[in-house]
Amino acid sequence: MREFSQRFRLPSFCVFVALTLVLVAAAAAAAQQPATPPIVLHAVRLLQVDTGNVLQPGEILVEGERIVAVGTSVERPHNAKIIDLGDVTLLPGLIDAHVHLFLHPGAEDLQTVEESVPWRTILAEQAAKADLLAGFTAERDMGTEGAGSASTAVRDAIDKGIIPGPRLRVCANAIDILGGHEDANHFNPAQHVLSNADYANTANEIVAVMREQHKEGADFAKIYQTGPDRMIDGVLHTPYQYTEAQLAAAVEEEKRLGTGVGIGVHAQGEPGTLFAAKAGVASIEHATQLSDETMRLMKERGIFAVPTFTIFDYFAQHATDADVAARESAVLDYKIAEFKKQITAGISFAVGSDVGPFPHGMQAHEFTLMVRYGMKPLAVLQADLINGAKLLGWAGQIGELKPGYYADIVAVPGNPLDDISVVEHVRFVMKNGEVIMQKPASIAQVQSSVTGKNL
Repeated sequence: MREFSQRFRLPSFCVFVALTLVLVAAAAAAAQQPATPPIVLHAVRLLQVDTGNVLQPGEILVEGERIVAVGTSVERPHNAKIIDLGDVTLLPGLIDAHVHLFLHPGAEDLQTVEESVPWRTILAEQAAKADLLAGFTAERDMGTEGAGSASTAVRDAIDKGIIPGPRLRVCANAIDILGGHEDANHFNPAQHVLSNADYANTANEIVAVMREQHKEGADFAKIYQTGPDRMIDGVLHTPYQYTEAQLAAAVEEEKRLGTGVGIGVHAQGEPGTLFAAKAGVASIEHATQLSDETMRLMKERGIFAVPTFTIFDYFAQHATDADVAARESAVLDYKIAEFKKQITAGISFAVGSDVGPFPHGMQAHEFTLMVRYGMKPLAVLQADLINGAKLLGWAGQIGELKPGYYADIVAVPGNPLDDISVVEHVRFVMKNGEVIMQKPASIAQVQSSVTGKNL
């Protein structure tokens, strides 16, 4: 009986060994081959953002999630997929340094009260997708406005490939004083409507809130520093919320946490903007009014101004009545005049739109407005891509088309150095080496790209 059993088991053992060897060999072969074949992108133009040089034609070799080579002609591996995009300009994926994924057009104070956090999270996922399809492959979410740390779930789901969206840096709620900028100041006090922000009235409370937000997964902290804003005799007046010492405590805590992103402050004007600059924050959001001393400190310390023109323009264009329209237009006109002074002073800008109160996917209009109000197209692109990468803590990884960088790439029709508004009409989006969106080029575009002739 034992002999029969051994004879019976021997073939089974041989089959097991054979199958094991086959699986090992297959796994070894799979490990030697990339998950996806290389991709070569070809276009009529490629912009080198740091120098402003335009390569004609431009090609990029992508392997996996990284750029391998860039030039007028790159190596074409035998198994590479060639994508000829025609008469377009290749750019790094766009960066929006000020977004609100958890907001949408409509009464902001009501949507944050009436809509549940789960529902707002679903809408935020849709907003992230819309922004990505518009060419924004990296963003900084500047507060969920009452949804707490829900933005960390959106970020993590994107990172794990569960949902599409830009790579994200997120805070939770912004930090605010009692009765401050985003407190529920206009509701019935007897109803105790909650603030859209997290309360902190002292330096110790600011630090405690930052630690709680960091525990819940936030990448950085946003602090409301000014508000409410008023125009008096043509000049912006806005009270500050935190002292220089209180903001400095937040900056020190950020350094201790080692986030590498920095504090972003909502600050419209003086003296709050000066306190923020003295404290050493990473960015001043909106930055409508900056004194000479504030701008000197910003230049000295590398603090970015993020103008967010699009939201001001949107509110002026979509006012509920004539009085509101006049008030919003006066603020915008004042902001434009101050912006020209800031350009002359030579401070550094990053590009952020404050999208959310206006539709997601429309925020590339910020580029157009910054050029309209005084900046050169290349300067705006450098502010967005090079400065934006620094502000988000991803310098050397995104924001330029160079070997070793993430393959976050967009294509726009024409040449953005001639007409910056073309960034509002993105035709191709790649993130992490994956083609997200590609609009078909016309036959004439493809023929012109291949032959080098204008058809």
